[in-house]
Amino acid sequence: MDNSFWAERVVLVTGAGAGIGAGVAELLTACGAMVIGVDRDNQALDAMTTHLGEDRFKPFAVSVTDSKGLQGVADLVSQSHGGLNGLVCAAGVQRYGTVDATLPETYAEVMDINVGGAFNTARVAVPLLRKRPGAAVVLVSSAQAYASQTQVAAYTASKAALLGLMKAMALDHAPEGIRVNAVCPGSIDTPMLRWAAEFFSSPEGADELVQTWGRSHPLGRVGAVREVGLAVEFLLSERASFITGADLQVDGGLTAGLAAALPEEK
Repeated sequence: MDNSFWAERVVLVTGAGAGIGAGVAELLTACGAMVIGVDRDNQALDAMTTHLGEDRFKPFAVSVTDSKGLQGVADLVSQSHGGLNGLVCAAGVQRYGTVDATLPETYAEVMDINVGGAFNTARVAVPLLRKRPGAAVVLVSSAQAYASQTQVAAYTASKAALLGLMKAMALDHAPEGIRVNAVCPGSIDTPMLRWAAEFFSSPEGADELVQTWGRSHPLGRVGAVREVGLAVEFLLSERASFITGADLQVDGGLTAGLAAALPEEK
């Protein structure tokens, strides 16, 4: 990482209060960037501001489903900074259920936040990204954009849709010098993963279930938030200057193999 590259650069990060969004915000501020942190959880944003410092992290308690609120953030960023160098859309929710077991309102919630939230944020951010040469966008998708688990119909649909949105944006905005890519994490040790582990087991058994999920990855463990953050930082940086329309799998090899493995010996 080249900290001199990040000096004076401004990046908007959604879902900045926890999980991958918070990890990206922490990494970028450590590099010297100014992060505009958007999250619907005001308390989480307050904790991030205390942790990272008001000189590097500017919090905005806005839901990514709130188009007017996001436009207000963009207007303030324009007034204070003139433009954006980067956008990271990490806000997202996980819900479980098959198609017939998922309520319409649950499906709408997942799509509105995971896909609509990225669309809404990009809509107000692109005019600001145009003002900064070499600007870049990273959407946080998932390994489940390629291969699904059972009982995650809405979530898998939303993460696959993000890859389609990324490719469309990459083509539309390449002539403007804006690169658009995605990261597709496997199981990452975030509050969302821990919530899922407790949902399917119990608070007492969550650690064991997380370790079991980790063993399903060829590298034998779940990933760390920082490992995704490093991939995001790379895609935002000048080191990825000829990369756009790409989806980078940060999944410990999860999607590289087939479940039907051959026996080790004849």
